[in-house]
Amino acid sequence: MSEFEIDMDALEKRMDGALNSLRNEFASLRTGRASASMLDPVTVDAYGSSMPINQLGTITVPEPRMVLVNVWDKSMVNAVDKAIRNSGLGINPQMDGTILRLPIPELNEERRRDLAKVAGQYAEHARVAVRNVRRDGMDQLKKAKAAGMGEDDEKLWHEEVQELTDAVIKKIDAALNSKQDEIMQV
Repeated sequence: MSEFEIDMDALEKRMDGALNSLRNEFASLRTGRASASMLDPVTVDAYGSSMPINQLGTITVPEPRMVLVNVWDKSMVNAVDKAIRNSGLGINPQMDGTILRLPIPELNEERRRDLAKVAGQYAEHARVAVRNVRRDGMDQLKKAKAAGMGEDDEKLWHEEVQELTDAVIKKIDAALNSKQDEIMQV
């Protein structure tokens, strides 16, 4: 090997970060089953800033089609209710004191197709992020070649970066297929 090294660990860590981000986005997609993580992207204007719901109350899933949010501060119940209604999740909370009940309706076929498309968009964003990391790795290679790296070493590193990219994109596609199957399941 030469004295020129490409930091594959850093590239792999960044690509895995894109994959983990995708998995978090998939967890927030509603599939007809209740999940506490479906409220993760919802933020509430509280105490002069934007806060996630889990910092304002306890989120529980007592049954497959129900999510409960027990808001700790009674003055924040209306703000949490408004944030959930405006989130685009298609859920209408029912207030019971400081507890918000979120009944999860059955998904119709059209909504399932829409959610599958959204999952596809999330996956495409992850693929773009991985390709951007790949481009950064290729830029490192160009700089190393300009600094005197041999063609054989460059080709070796190029193949290694490409193999890593292909492997992560394959994982993204597998996660997408799995999520779309879960969404379309009746």
